[in-house]
Amino acid sequence: MRAVVQRVSEASVDVGGERVSEMGEGLLVLVGVGLRDTDRDAGLLARKIVGLRIFEDEDGKMNRSLADVNGTLGLVSQFTLWADVRKGRRPSFGQAAPPDLAGPLFEKVVAHAEALGVPVVTGRFRARMDVSLVNAGPVTVLLDTERVF
Repeated sequence: MRAVVQRVSEASVDVGGERVSEMGEGLLVLVGVGLRDTDRDAGLLARKIVGLRIFEDEDGKMNRSLADVNGTLGLVSQFTLWADVRKGRRPSFGQAAPPDLAGPLFEKVVAHAEALGVPVVTGRFRARMDVSLVNAGPVTVLLDTERVF
């Protein structure tokens, strides 16, 4: 699984003009599920995200996690994280998991994160979403459960 983790002061997701989720301080995470991903990846990704120490402590160091700041986790499925543009200019999505595999694995990430005790909001799987956020810092971190980067 791949993820783009963004520390935010606020974020929201709209689908067709309807607000489906909103949050204050926390992490907004775009999640891409790949063909080889399993339940193990879902748990690993959730634990890594919730435990990331990317919030500042009283000394201004990134030393606090989402739980430490009582933040919210926003999870948005985004298959385009698997885009391959090494050849040509049109992205190939051959390594992205199909919806029947990606949907349940994305929901497992949500469930694992909730089990870790943080509030979770989500977008709508397979919907065309308008995602708005205020990136605080800015702080953006890339994760990959296969540790490609």
